[in-house]
Amino acid sequence: MTTPSAPLTPEQQPAAPAAPEAPAAPSKGKKILRKVGGVLVAIVAVLAWKFGVPYLTGEAPVHAEAGECVTVTGPDNDPKVDTVDCASGKADLFKVEKVIDNTFDVNKCGEEFAALAQQLKSDKFVLCLTPVPAK
Repeated sequence: MTTPSAPLTPEQQPAAPAAPEAPAAPSKGKKILRKVGGVLVAIVAVLAWKFGVPYLTGEAPVHAEAGECVTVTGPDNDPKVDTVDCASGKADLFKVEKVIDNTFDVNKCGEEFAALAQQLKSDKFVLCLTPVPAK
């Protein structure tokens, strides 16, 4: 049989684990940077939505070339132009006879053409159109 060991004195007791330190409060500079960063993220998100979504969804103006056919839909103050096959036989089909860049002046197409002013990013242009008879 063995003899039990003597009880430990307070100095011999194992040290209690230290309490975890509370995280330091963020400095005022870090708080300001977080707020500015949040505002910048919000601004970028709004700009991406405003300028990116129309191009991703196909709602952006089409910069058609002379010889292509287009359909024009929507109201007169906000027409939507889509390029299509000239042989499609769709209603409201127009052939682009010429494109006049760097202007919104629809009078530059003359009396013989229908005209449609468009803007694609910073490019502004007028499409001079003739109707394609339905087949």
